[in-house]
Amino acid sequence: MKLIDYIIFIVPMIGVMALGFYSRKYIRGVVDFLSAGRLCGRYLLTIGDIANGISIVGVLSYVERKYAVGFAVDFWNRLLLPITITLALSGYCIYRFRETKAQSVGQFLEMRYGSKPFRFYFSFIRVLAEMLAHSIMPAVAARFFIYFLGLPETFSILGITFSTFVVLMFGCMSLAITLICCGGTLANVLTDTLQGLLCVPIMVFLGGFLLLKFDWGTQILPVLSDRVAGESFVNSFDISKVRDFNLFAIVVSLATTFLHRATWLGGGASGAAKTPHEQKMASLLGQWRGFLGTLLHVLIALSIMVLLNHNDFAMTAKNVRTEIAGRVAQDIVKDSNVQQQMLAAFAAIPEHSHVPASGKPLSKKSNLETPYIEAAKNVLASVPGGQGKVQEFRSLYHQQMVSVTMRHLLGTGMLGLFALLMIMAMVSTDDSYIFSSAQTIAQDLILPFFKKAPSPRLHIWLLRGSSIFVGLFFIFCCLAFAQMDYIELFRMTVLPVYLGGCGPVLIFGLYSRFGTKQGAWTSMISGLILALTYIILQRNWADVIYPALAANGMTESVGNILEAISRPFNPYIVWTMNPYKIPINAYEWYFINIITSLILYIVVSKCTCKEPFNLDRMLHRGIYNIDGTVKTETNWSIKRIFTALAGITPMHTRGDKFISWGLFLYSYVYTFGGTFLTVAIWNAIDPWPAAWWGTYFLIVFLIVPMFMALVTSIWFWVGGLLDIRNLFRDLKNRTADELDNGMVINGVSMADAEKFKALEKEKNK
Repeated sequence: MKLIDYIIFIVPMIGVMALGFYSRKYIRGVVDFLSAGRLCGRYLLTIGDIANGISIVGVLSYVERKYAVGFAVDFWNRLLLPITITLALSGYCIYRFRETKAQSVGQFLEMRYGSKPFRFYFSFIRVLAEMLAHSIMPAVAARFFIYFLGLPETFSILGITFSTFVVLMFGCMSLAITLICCGGTLANVLTDTLQGLLCVPIMVFLGGFLLLKFDWGTQILPVLSDRVAGESFVNSFDISKVRDFNLFAIVVSLATTFLHRATWLGGGASGAAKTPHEQKMASLLGQWRGFLGTLLHVLIALSIMVLLNHNDFAMTAKNVRTEIAGRVAQDIVKDSNVQQQMLAAFAAIPEHSHVPASGKPLSKKSNLETPYIEAAKNVLASVPGGQGKVQEFRSLYHQQMVSVTMRHLLGTGMLGLFALLMIMAMVSTDDSYIFSSAQTIAQDLILPFFKKAPSPRLHIWLLRGSSIFVGLFFIFCCLAFAQMDYIELFRMTVLPVYLGGCGPVLIFGLYSRFGTKQGAWTSMISGLILALTYIILQRNWADVIYPALAANGMTESVGNILEAISRPFNPYIVWTMNPYKIPINAYEWYFINIITSLILYIVVSKCTCKEPFNLDRMLHRGIYNIDGTVKTETNWSIKRIFTALAGITPMHTRGDKFISWGLFLYSYVYTFGGTFLTVAIWNAIDPWPAAWWGTYFLIVFLIVPMFMALVTSIWFWVGGLLDIRNLFRDLKNRTADELDNGMVINGVSMADAEKFKALEKEKNK
């Protein structure tokens, strides 16, 4: 990178940080710090999520998946679209949670289940899993910038040697924590929105550049078509051999679409809208926002695939692979002799001569990355703990393809824009995740122990201190633990500690009257036990468990048992004995976990429910509607069924109806009916050739999303600027309520306790 590139990505970030400092003057109470005063408009919340949607972790994870399985599986994701769109249009969970006015999930749980110990336990499990899963972010970001900028492993100042990796991790965390300490959710929402507004034109520009960089017919399509039978990258009816991110992962997604809709709600931006209706519309607009991030992800993944696998770029591909492999070797191996052996092995690998669609096609087991993985495996075979190092090498190698390849692909100016996009994505994601964990710690692990409400000043400092603690925890975890799997599979290994049992607790807490604290406890404990079991197996498989099985002659018998259990679900679930990683992948174990906890929650709750729960009081409905918010009444008819599918309520303005119907028609008629159902029926009767699938991919995944991205970018820019102006105006005029701090008295929020007591007395007269 040259000086102009550094100026391009440093100067805008100074503006972002300045806006964060400016937000401090509007912090007048706890609700401002926690929920931006609950004064945010829909576009403010939607645009703020754009930068989150293209996080460094998100981009690297997406490219990992696509490089492994291609885009054919994405066709089947459209099967879920009617469900996800209907849930978004209806405001499923989003609307009801905003009605509770809870500042955190823990506060909602204490109101719903009437148990302070359960609030503490649930919140502890949530924050532990969340912190562990997100703790790889600083390491991923630091490695990305080291590889992308071509920085050395160490540098010296005044004779003192510093690790570039450690310094960058501290730098990444410092930016996010500084913003949080300035204004909490208010600072996050404002700076995320500014970053989102800057990201929109950069994404469109980068997308156009990458789309024009490669020729579709002679470069992109041949690379996508160059796969063995059963592992196609474009033919969605030829993916029977795909593992890890296959059709079973879509089954898991279907289950989690319902069960985990409320999983990450709780204060912050999820409770910052002016009204429940605005929160719902922000969620709805998030569906349109997806066109921007998804398009960029697709183009980056395509560019990397073509550059590394087409013979036109064989020399560049050799340089990229050798650089990635060498740097990863230096990262994971500290013995200089072993490092040199690995570097020599990588350098000896010749430039590839593979011509796409000519000769033997590539596969997951045999591809252009295989020589580098095998070279690392051969050298590490004689190193103590080498099997674990092989898996770590494989994970980091695939993870860093984006950083090194994009540096070789982009020129001056474009490198600066891409660096700016990534650093904004990093800060936006880091501050959101850190504050989510910090808020849970302060609101649900510390605040419930206060007998009297702390002063707003002390309360805010608790949140700031918790944020600093979370940031330091992230750094410690990055230094202490190695990442052994794909980013997404790593997260799906750690997060089920919380996700395994939380779904039924939250969904039935919002929508059922029969759910009890006994059912909630059972669900959370069972989810924890199953998740911990998998973590122990996964982390110790290569170094302890498999060697122990081999030493006792049990690998064949255990392997036969696993194969027999999975055989009815072949080819999408295949449990084959493997010396490097556990045969059951994270998605499969996770599915077993969530179904078990769901059944246990329902059974135990039904057995222990003595009287129905008062949902109206928790949701501020009926006589408890103290602020006069208009509530939706459902009078079912044929017309009402169609308007309900589109999410239309009496609160919808003409513009709201246009947005809802537009998304409904685009999603159901064009996306589901036209690009999925019609194509699926056609191929069931008369299968398409590869060229037709290529044309389908070009139109559906690139051309149409590019057009939609251009439309939504202009639309969101105007709406976002207006919402920023309105937010500052409303913050200036609002009056802070010191009781609105997240504490619960007798099952209701402290801010509502006296009001509800008076209402109930009036009702009983």
